[in-house]
Amino acid sequence: MVLFFQQIINALAIGGIYALMSVGYALIYSLLRFTNFAHSVAVTFGSYAIYVALTHITSNFYLGLIFGVLVGAVIALIIELTAYKPLLIKNSARSSLTIIGLGISTIGTNMIILIFSSRFKVIPTDFGGKSIQLLGAYISVLDIIIIAICLVMLLGVFLFINKTRTGLAIRAASHDLDSTALMGVDVQKFLSIIFILAGAMAGIAGVMLATKYQAYPSLATTMTNKSFISSVVGGLGSLGGAVAGSFILSTGEVMISGYVSSELRDLFSYGLLILVLLVRPYGLMGKRFDDKA
Repeated sequence: MVLFFQQIINALAIGGIYALMSVGYALIYSLLRFTNFAHSVAVTFGSYAIYVALTHITSNFYLGLIFGVLVGAVIALIIELTAYKPLLIKNSARSSLTIIGLGISTIGTNMIILIFSSRFKVIPTDFGGKSIQLLGAYISVLDIIIIAICLVMLLGVFLFINKTRTGLAIRAASHDLDSTALMGVDVQKFLSIIFILAGAMAGIAGVMLATKYQAYPSLATTMTNKSFISSVVGGLGSLGGAVAGSFILSTGEVMISGYVSSELRDLFSYGLLILVLLVRPYGLMGKRFDDKA
């Protein structure tokens, strides 16, 4: 029972990180109907931003966290303005956006290697290795902090989308982008806001990943693949589905690793992806969109 409780806490921490990234995927997909594979670049730079902040700027983890958020948001905005916006203005096919996103992801990983080398970077924190005893189990303080930060951020995003005028415009655009533009809404402005929001969440996810696992160039690529699976499982374009898919995936992975074998973790993840695509291609909470040639 103690082991099960510890595994649940671990699943919540990992699921929270997946959710931050998969909600970013869902926000962009809901507006533009393409998967932003360059999302991993914002996560990568966020993970290295916390390392730079805590080794060269401040010893306060939460100030470093803010720095990681800002870096993630700025990187996402730069990608949107320099890569995606020119293609959108030309009304390019959505497949072109997906392809350029894959290219940017590879460029971002190689830039990190050139700047920081391929060595692992340990994030210095005051709570590293500390734990508290709860219901007979020893729970990492870091996992508790990750769960709390992720839940606060996710709640903030849902309140922003559902309770503000900007959020109302974003929800309208997600139903029909062209009609929203005809009604006088500055669609380009809202696209930039969405990329900044997704980048900020990616930056937080990068900070959490680096603090939990250390920072290295391919960390974000591996983890954003898992968050993409979460988005597909929950339903691409659905924020609630992205969160639900994230916790379903993380719980399955943690339980498989803890009770069967860690070598089957990825097999479970990608097996779940294939199963969902075969049985319910639009996900648990997603809407069905007609494919266009």
